[in-house]
Amino acid sequence: MIQSYNDFCRELLAAGFTFAGTDTHIFSLIGNSWSEDGPLRWHTGCPETDPWQWRMRVLDERNDIAYAKLFFKKAGFITKQWYPYFLAARRGNATFEQAYADGTISHFAKRIYETVSVHDSLPIEDIKRLARFSREDKSRFDSALTELQMRLFLTIQGQQLKFTSTGEPYSMPSTVFCTTERFWGPEVFEQAAQLSEHEAAQAITQQILLLNPAAQEKKIAKFIKG
Repeated sequence: MIQSYNDFCRELLAAGFTFAGTDTHIFSLIGNSWSEDGPLRWHTGCPETDPWQWRMRVLDERNDIAYAKLFFKKAGFITKQWYPYFLAARRGNATFEQAYADGTISHFAKRIYETVSVHDSLPIEDIKRLARFSREDKSRFDSALTELQMRLFLTIQGQQLKFTSTGEPYSMPSTVFCTTERFWGPEVFEQAAQLSEHEAAQAITQQILLLNPAAQEKKIAKFIKG
């Protein structure tokens, strides 16, 4: 049973990946540890026992765990050890430009990716503004941003506070995005380049079945490919 943030990090590094919530169709560390009378409590603000806090805490404090919308368009975590396998399974050795030329990336995703890639990182409000998305484009923007996370072209870097003109923080922090190349550096991509799509998918499948022997074949395939 996971009872604290440190427990979560230790078990995640051993597992390699997990849903961020309690969805257990494939594997969820939190879902497997959840109980009504257990120590975990959502949205309390406690950094040790609130799983909602762990999303950004791993990004702030570690360099070996990624968090984004990764599985079934839902949030999840992948460790540095396993990220090359997902890269090989979902992207192969294709660059963003090649993927767009092949027609597997939408035009709206292209606008977002090109905007983020020319900056070190950008909060979500600045992405919308610089990529010229209007309020009427909200659903298109959200869908394209999820698409880029699922394809492992963009990932969440952390959060950024908003400030008034007098320097006072206000509202909720903004989610900050960067390219996966910037987040990980070249090592992870060099490792991915050594793997075939089949090898990567096979390794992930074997790990999933170790974590959840009852996982269904179709859902495993969807989990791997995004």
